[in-house]
Amino acid sequence: MTADSESDSVWPVGPALRDAKRAVRERTLAMRDALPAEVRAAKAAAIVGRLIALPSFAAAGTVLLTLSFRSEWDTLPLVRTALAGGKIVVLPRVNQDARMLVLHAISDPDREIEPGYRQIPEPRLQCPVIAPDTVDWVLVPGVAFDTAGRRLGYGGGYYDRLLPLLRPGATRVAAIFDVQLVSRVPAAPHDLAVDTIVTETQTIGAA
Repeated sequence: MTADSESDSVWPVGPALRDAKRAVRERTLAMRDALPAEVRAAKAAAIVGRLIALPSFAAAGTVLLTLSFRSEWDTLPLVRTALAGGKIVVLPRVNQDARMLVLHAISDPDREIEPGYRQIPEPRLQCPVIAPDTVDWVLVPGVAFDTAGRRLGYGGGYYDRLLPLLRPGATRVAAIFDVQLVSRVPAAPHDLAVDTIVTETQTIGAA
């Protein structure tokens, strides 16, 4: 996916851009939070099915996944599927001092995951550290995305700092509920886009 650089220029910068992002973030989170648990579970199963069907996922040897938090879709089935398929599964752990994500490989999610930064599930510190430039495929979390692949995160900037460290050509995939797909994400020209967006009903972009 490639953002339209000409249309990017209509977005304000500085405080106005931050305000626009905050408005979209709050509105989208409210819609996601309003989904009943049983509806989220059914939609999550559909998302996992679409993700494991991606040729890029099948071809990847090392995958960087995320662990779900609050009303996000449940990613543990995807973690288990990747491990069962012989992939190296990497998860992020927050280094608060450096304000960076450190990547750790796991082999047993039942034993190697614990509550971490802001109670978000993370790999244990003892899990092997993995260099970002060895990752083939990354699941990029976010609050909202648009069909050009623009991403609106949670505001901490952790993935904005991590994504440039991945090897060139690593496939960037977002997986979200349909309610998180918006007409346009307010973004600056330097904001990185994803290659593919998967929802419970559709796959957008290169797979």
